[in-house]
Amino acid sequence: MNDLLSPAHAAALDAADPLRQLRDQFLIPQHDGADQAYFVGNSLGLQPRGAQAMVQEVLDLWARIAVEGHFTGPTHWMNYHRLVRDSLARVVGALPVEVVAMNTLSVNLQLMMVSFYRPTAARPAILMEAGAFPTDRHAVESQIRFHGFDPAADLIEVQPDEANGTISMGAIERAIAEHGKRVALVLWPGVQYRSGQVFDLDAITQLARAQGANVGFDLAHSVGNVPLTLHDTAPDFAVWCHYKYLNGGPGAVAGCFVHERHARDASLPRFAGWWGHEQATRFQMAPEFVPELGAEGWQLSNPPVLGLAPLRASLELFDQAGMPALRAKSLQLTGHLEALVLARLSNVLQIVTPTEPERRGCQLSLRVAGGRAQGRALFEHLQSKGVLGDWREPDVIRISPTPMYNRHDDILRFVAEVEAWAGL
Repeated sequence: MNDLLSPAHAAALDAADPLRQLRDQFLIPQHDGADQAYFVGNSLGLQPRGAQAMVQEVLDLWARIAVEGHFTGPTHWMNYHRLVRDSLARVVGALPVEVVAMNTLSVNLQLMMVSFYRPTAARPAILMEAGAFPTDRHAVESQIRFHGFDPAADLIEVQPDEANGTISMGAIERAIAEHGKRVALVLWPGVQYRSGQVFDLDAITQLARAQGANVGFDLAHSVGNVPLTLHDTAPDFAVWCHYKYLNGGPGAVAGCFVHERHARDASLPRFAGWWGHEQATRFQMAPEFVPELGAEGWQLSNPPVLGLAPLRASLELFDQAGMPALRAKSLQLTGHLEALVLARLSNVLQIVTPTEPERRGCQLSLRVAGGRAQGRALFEHLQSKGVLGDWREPDVIRISPTPMYNRHDDILRFVAEVEAWAGL
């Protein structure tokens, strides 16, 4: 086991990494003149080196030809959102017609619920996980109230039933079976943000469908992290952000999926906007709304081109690496971290995230022994040493080795600094 902690072991794993050159495509934050050990790709991904050139290209076009940039050149702005469409579809396992980069996650979630949360007196409820990310709960409560129902009765939250605060598939199945006839929408995360638990989206979709409920997924912590097969899984919709594992930059334009079966359904209620009108007749400026085919028909406004530019740079790297290879490296990195925590730090850190590799992604959520005061002390010590995770109240540090740019050497640094803090 001593070999697992050795620099030689970490160096050998990194030297054998077939994706090791990807790290050079990112700008790594510095600490005391050396690379930081950055484990926060689950919160904000690092900047791809190509992002600045993509942004500068837009600025240069704006400077040279101004409004004509909408229609001039291979990266003209009229279709700029389509420059990321095909790559994005590959990352989430969808058809190009099923995805669009638009708005932000919370806006997209509200827009999707306009179409796919259609409550009735007999079926008014939304089912979600207890402890959901606040934006999801806020959006769900607001939608339930907007339709004249009461969240106290019509927001059904599935409670954790496993030792570390995770939720078993059995608990989800029981909740859907118990409440299914009242449920209009099952809204579930692909990865639970606090625990890092990965859910079986295929099984959840099938359970919801069997009860006649619509299905939507918040994939904020899933996209670019774990393999997805949205077309085959076939929820009604999914939403996500691009500033985490997709490295789109702070406040990046978000993503949205609408399954192909809804692509031509103009009867679906939706909030309409000019950019969602079919492109072929959009500039005729007619008063009638004719939706564009597929997910693009849910757009409201023309896309923020400068905001989309960094995402182009990142998606080029995803196309280069491929999700299967990224997932393989992720499993190795997180497995290495788990082994070291269990072997060396079991008196300091408790792993909250499920132990089964298929039930987790990059992230390990680590509960610090001794409660909040000890947790904050360790977190601040790690920051002072250039080892950056993120903090979740009251006593959890999330560490997410991201296969695009993290190395086994980073994991070694994390473990060594925890040992130094704990006096081990």
